[in-house]
Amino acid sequence: MASKSAKLAKPTPTETTSKGMIEIFTGHGKGKTSAALGIVLRALGHGRRVHIVFFMKGKFPYGEQKILATLPNVTFESFGFLEFCDPNNVKPEENEQAQKALDAARKAVLSEEYDIVILDEINVAIAWKLVDIEDVMKLMNEKPEQVELILTGRYADQRLIELADLVTDMVKVKHPYDKGVLSRQGIDY
Repeated sequence: MASKSAKLAKPTPTETTSKGMIEIFTGHGKGKTSAALGIVLRALGHGRRVHIVFFMKGKFPYGEQKILATLPNVTFESFGFLEFCDPNNVKPEENEQAQKALDAARKAVLSEEYDIVILDEINVAIAWKLVDIEDVMKLMNEKPEQVELILTGRYADQRLIELADLVTDMVKVKHPYDKGVLSRQGIDY
């Protein structure tokens, strides 16, 4: 008979897997894109190939894009405009940019050229009706087994959460923005 403490012991992983998973970083707290980029750094350190599709980020001078452009084994595409999208007044050209981003994401995921594909801010694009959630769910279901797919952004839909293997909800406890402090170069972008 096994001891009582043995029954409560946590199982230990016995092997690693090369199977790609679906991860979601969502919530109102800071750090969703930063968490995904942390995975990029770790993956590059192991020779993995990464592609990032930035939804709704356009030509804004994000610091991460400057450094990503200098690193081996990572490529990215950015879609959107310099000004931020108003969810209550979405312009046709914003829908068009989001659809181009989704098309680029589909091409990257299905190409099997990449080990990891990140769809940055796609959850917001879905919530604001810039892309159809059904198209995103189809892509998640068609993802080749070895590809790791990471979706970021607030407002992750419950249907996406159910399809994902790992979901992290970034909870805002306190943020300088609430006191009127705007985003800071090199820290927030």
